[in-house]
Amino acid sequence: MPFDRDKMRRAASELANHGVFIGTSSWKYPGWRGLLYDDSRYIWRGRFSQARLEKYCLTEYAQVFKSVCVDAAYYKFPETDYLHELASQVSPDFQFAFKVTDQITLKRFPNLPRFGPRAGVVNGDFLNAPLFQSDFLTPMKSISARVGLLIFEFSRFYPGDFARGRDFVEALDTFLSQLPKSYPYGVEVRNAHFLHPEYFALLARHQVAHVYNSWQDMPSIAEQMAIPDSRTHPRLVGARFLLRPGRSYEQAVKSFSPYDRIKDPYPEGRAAASALVRQSRDQNSTAKTFIYINNRFEGNALETLDAIVDAVS
Repeated sequence: MPFDRDKMRRAASELANHGVFIGTSSWKYPGWRGLLYDDSRYIWRGRFSQARLEKYCLTEYAQVFKSVCVDAAYYKFPETDYLHELASQVSPDFQFAFKVTDQITLKRFPNLPRFGPRAGVVNGDFLNAPLFQSDFLTPMKSISARVGLLIFEFSRFYPGDFARGRDFVEALDTFLSQLPKSYPYGVEVRNAHFLHPEYFALLARHQVAHVYNSWQDMPSIAEQMAIPDSRTHPRLVGARFLLRPGRSYEQAVKSFSPYDRIKDPYPEGRAAASALVRQSRDQNSTAKTFIYINNRFEGNALETLDAIVDAVS
């Protein structure tokens, strides 16, 4: 069954009224043309313009969903003008999640072309609280009412980075102790052995949410949810359904591009998302839950969300 915009709009709005915000990780996908995006809106000089789609499609996205995860903030500190442009395209009740810029969360810069001369070099700004506040939080002040979740995504650490999970917990404790408490923070880790009582206790002490994440080498989200005390904030929950466990990012990109349809359904992952939606929707409190689906989870995030909404209806 094709993606139904009107059905999703009603479902997303109703869930948001219960504090459950469903959406996608990023939104500028050509594969969503004809599903979420109407080509007629992006015609320039008689032809479809991909540049216009990328610049303006958030407005159309926000007519259906009440939240989105801004992955772009991971690659560059967000500037005030950029944030104002995002906010101008959505309704006042729309909530953004932002991935915190990798200059704060990488222990060592990966050997990737985008890092240039920094590739493979130890990052001197890892968990630099003053830099995070000046270059990330300061611009955020201008749209603070629209900020639902700030996600510290920590890529997989290797023994040379942290010999023990306890060492990471100590470093994170020092960092979180320096941050203002006025923002909703979440932490996402990619080392399965970090999911330890000390880690969850640290987050709970700082009122920071553990972000449940579906990733190549991580336990499934259902398994993470079953860990005692994994819900570390009484009023904030975050979950990102990014990859099916066991599948690499590169495999997903190769198999699923251009993300125009589901190619490999993952029933167990959908069930975990549905359970989290029900659990959060029915708790009848002031808590907020943010659930984001990535195209690389099954092939098309819109249709995955369709299936999840059908399951909780």
